[in-house]
Amino acid sequence: MNRVARFVFRAPVRLYDNGLGWLLGRRFLCLTHLGRKSGRRYRTVLEVVGRDGEEYIVVAGLGAGADWFRNIRARPPVEVIVGRHRFPAVHRVLDEDEAVAVIAGYEHRNRFAGPVVRFALGKLLKWRYDGSDLARRRMARQLPLVGLRPRS
Repeated sequence: MNRVARFVFRAPVRLYDNGLGWLLGRRFLCLTHLGRKSGRRYRTVLEVVGRDGEEYIVVAGLGAGADWFRNIRARPPVEVIVGRHRFPAVHRVLDEDEAVAVIAGYEHRNRFAGPVVRFALGKLLKWRYDGSDLARRRMARQLPLVGLRPRS
C-alpha cells in the first residue's frame, strides 16, 4: 500500500489517537484488539451498522478472514470507543436471522444512499448485491456481523 492510501485509511484512527474520535459520532467506533499471535495492540475503526441498547453492531467487511475479526475470535476485544464513551468490551457473532434484520434496518435508515450502499456491498461481496432478503442472507453468511458491548 502506498503512503497516500495508508494515510487515508489510518486517518480515522488518528482522530481517536488525538482524542477527536467524537467527531465521528456514534456512526463509527474504534476497536482495540490484540494480535492473535503477536499479542500486539491494534486499533481498527469500524462503521456501526446497528445498535441494540449498549450493544454496537459492526460488519467484518472483508469477511471472516479480516484480521480484527480473527483477532477478537482468538482473544477478547480490549476496548471500544464510541463518541466520547469508552468501555472494555465483549463480543458475539450474530446469527443469520439477527444479521439479516440488522442489515435490513441499516438499509432502511440509509435508503437515500441505497444505490451507493448496494454498489459498495457488491464490491465487497464480489457479486451483485440487490438488497433482497435472499441477498441479505447470502451476505450474512459471507460477512459476519459482530455485536460489541461493555464487559459486565
